[in-house]
Amino acid sequence: MRDEIIINKKALIGEDGYRTFSLRIKEETVNRLEDLSQETNRSRNELITIFIEYGLDHYKINTK
Repeated sequence: MRDEIIINKKALIGEDGYRTFSLRIKEETVNRLEDLSQETNRSRNELITIFIEYGLDHYKINTK
């Protein structure tokens, strides 16, 4: 009997349901995110995702 190493295939980048893109924001906003990140033990990425998802679920378009 041969011993075998089983290697599972890894998902290719972009196939995990996430996409990466650049974001340009004010230094003051970065500092606020850093402070909140330290206070909550969450990454900036997690916080930005939370805020974006909240905004997408709670926006209203002004038609006036």
